Amino acid sequence: MTDKAITAEGLRKRYGETQAVDGVSLEVERGEFFGILGPNGAGKTTTLEIIEGLREPDTGTARLLGEASWPRNPALLHRIGVQLQASAFFERLSAREQIHTFASLYGVPGARADQMLETVGLTDKRGTRENKLSGGQAQRLSIACALVHDPELVFLDEPTTGLDPQARRNLWDLLRTINSEGRTVVLTTHYMDEAETLCDRVAVMDHGRILRVGAPAQLVEELGVRSLEDVFLQLTGREYRE
Repeated sequence: MTDKAITAEGLRKRYGETQAVDGVSLEVERGEFFGILGPNGAGKTTTLEIIEGLREPDTGTARLLGEASWPRNPALLHRIGVQLQASAFFERLSAREQIHTFASLYGVPGARADQMLETVGLTDKRGTRENKLSGGQAQRLSIACALVHDPELVFLDEPTTGLDPQARRNLWDLLRTINSEGRTVVLTTHYMDEAETLCDRVAVMDHGRILRVGAPAQLVEELGVRSLEDVFLQLTGREYRE
């Protein structure tokens, strides 16, 4: 069994004239909270989708938990959880009906689905339709659906985008809990404070390339700067814009 949760080598993906992913290689340890940090348009989502096995790379390979992720690998479906940037729910279902539906797809008992609602703090909203949930509540439900089958490896694509500061911090607490239970968590974000607060290591990304990988404090120290924003400035020669 490999010690690595993720091994990606030489990933590339082009759309017309745009090189969305340009030679990305990275490794993520089991149990690690790993962040892919970069501004909008950096290539974070496409990179994540290739690694997850949702999108075919033009070149390169990705392995999850020792298994190739592409072509789409059924052996991985019960071992990974994916929360997409745009939450996809079934229409006209309550929060409880949503997560029970996801649970049934994996053959997971209803009791586990109810437990996940409690874990993400939505038991009192179990009868509320998803379109009536607040942004933070909808994101927590989306994460609960991604976790209902108890995956080893969890992917979260910009889960706090658009949330107010308090909702973001509440979600951070949930994400710390997910990781503390032994799961490997991979997060894409364009928020510097989020990466510094949550991640053991981050990959700083721009224009489809990984510029540097390391612990946030380590990157700041190595480059002799004061913040991750300064790290980005030194690596790219331009200011970071979320």
